[in-house]
Amino acid sequence: MTSAARPLKPRAQRRAETEARILDTARALFSDLGYDRTTIRAIASRAEVDPALIMQYFGSKDALFEKASCLPTQDAFTSGPDRLLDELLEVLGTKMTDYSMDSVATLRSMLTHPQAAEQVRDRLDAYVARISTQIDADDAPLRAALIIAIHRAVIIDRHLLRYAPIRDASPEHIVRLLQPCLRALIHPGKKKRKKKGKKS
Repeated sequence: MTSAARPLKPRAQRRAETEARILDTARALFSDLGYDRTTIRAIASRAEVDPALIMQYFGSKDALFEKASCLPTQDAFTSGPDRLLDELLEVLGTKMTDYSMDSVATLRSMLTHPQAAEQVRDRLDAYVARISTQIDADDAPLRAALIIAIHRAVIIDRHLLRYAPIRDASPEHIVRLLQPCLRALIHPGKKKRKKKGKKS
């Protein structure tokens, strides 16, 4: 059977494939340029569709951004404070090597687009609430927020700014350097005792 004789795909399938192509293109541009500099016309050109089709499928640039951008599923952190440090370091190590393009799009746009900022704040509130329950300190929410701020700064410098010292360092090295800092935030009462030298 020649290509000319092949039956057309069902309309619903063709629409689903076109939507997926538009979303993939939008994620790439939102990640590279942020919300403000990404235009419907640019998305349409790269996705090889008519701009009017994007508006027909998604309604507006805001609606397309909402569909194309999101933050990753939050980690549970329910195994108790003694395991919290290991879990946080493990999550950070994973995000340094595997961070989705839609998440990058949200982070890049969060300082200029209210919708992206709201997404990030909502996730941060829930994230901080869960972590703070594992920290035995009066200022547990602040400590949890600082932990998340450290995570976020590393991710932004590595994936968005691509700042050389953090971009080029191995995740293992970064995790090892941050371990004492995160331990101090999680266990405020635990301090390593210095061994006293024997008196002669």
